[in-house]
Amino acid sequence: RRGPPIGAPCVDLGADLPTIPPVTPYLAQRRDELIRTYRDGLLQDVIPFWLEHGLDRQHGGIHTALGRRGELLDSDKSVWFQGRAAWTFANLYNTVEPRPEWLEAALSCADFLHDRCADLTGKLHFTVTAEGDPLRMRRYVFSECFAAIAYGAVHHATGQAKWKERAVAAFDLFLKFNREPGHIPPKTSPETRPMKGLSPLMMTLVTAQDLREDLGDVVVRGRTLTQWAAEAIAEIGRDFVKPDLRAVLEVVGPNGEIYDHFDGRLLNPGHSIEAAWFILREARRSGDEAMKRLGLDMLDYMWERGWDREHGGILYFTDLYGKPIQEYWHFMKFWWPHNEAIIATLLAHLMTGDAKYAEMHRQVHDWSYAHFPDKEHGEWYGYLDRQGRPTTELKGNMWKGPFHMPRQKLLCWQMLEGAR
Repeated sequence: RRGPPIGAPCVDLGADLPTIPPVTPYLAQRRDELIRTYRDGLLQDVIPFWLEHGLDRQHGGIHTALGRRGELLDSDKSVWFQGRAAWTFANLYNTVEPRPEWLEAALSCADFLHDRCADLTGKLHFTVTAEGDPLRMRRYVFSECFAAIAYGAVHHATGQAKWKERAVAAFDLFLKFNREPGHIPPKTSPETRPMKGLSPLMMTLVTAQDLREDLGDVVVRGRTLTQWAAEAIAEIGRDFVKPDLRAVLEVVGPNGEIYDHFDGRLLNPGHSIEAAWFILREARRSGDEAMKRLGLDMLDYMWERGWDREHGGILYFTDLYGKPIQEYWHFMKFWWPHNEAIIATLLAHLMTGDAKYAEMHRQVHDWSYAHFPDKEHGEWYGYLDRQGRPTTELKGNMWKGPFHMPRQKLLCWQMLEGAR
């Protein structure tokens, strides 16, 4: 999967893609401009920002709590981002160009993650100190997914068997916690209100996809990665997607029941749009038309639910029935839903040629690139108010770092190069 020199075509949404549809009027008009925006923003802005300011050259790994100019605001480390950053840098090395500084950064984060961030059971912490001493362990198990894709990408880059073994072990641990009862304490009393969430299924799907790119279709806990992806998609479509309401729910009852409570009504449009492009990615690889229809429906429903028709941008939360929402940041515009929507709408347009998705891509791309970038000091602001004004100068924290935005730029650049 090692890519050609920078500027040459590269496509990274799956190994065996069907022929991309003929270039549409939208792409004929904007493709070169968009390629420059995504490619140059990735290679000349976001990646240099994190290499210069984020890498911990004393203890290893990466800091993400950075201010507007890249100044370090807090030396505690996000364990999510040790894996996410390792995957980002290794994926660049594997698919764009084998730059030594990218591999060095990936190995620094992956080594720190493996050596310093797990407890005695192997479960990963959520935060650690700069040196890697434990600070916080959370009930859910998502750090393991980011570790899995990091180790897989590093294996692809280095060929070292230990990284493949670690990747499989991390995904196995994630599946164990999420598939075997009793490992994760329930959020609410299962006797009173049993619930399940969209997030574990999404993470199963995308982790299986990314691992398959780097390890091949290996077997983990008795299923191939493709089987894990298909199983997750089937459950999402069966229980979380509600065509009669044109919505994708975040939590449901065990059989897809809707709970008419704050949690049960809460919609996260950006999250569901992210799931939609994961499903479209799988449909594009397999040629499954029903899967493609599911992904497009999810994108349509949650665009309708999330796009702010008054001010532009994607609202963070909305309510299934249009009722008031208890989360006070529901009207804000976060960086990551916009990144996911940029990917989803471009992929949908490439897969269908439909002008509707071209217009959706134009809207979310143009709004995002007009409001989030810091044109003076680089990178993106993460948190805007409803009108699109920054609410903080933070460039990173425990949740924001080199992942969603570089993935958006890389995948969109790759898709557009493939559309030539």
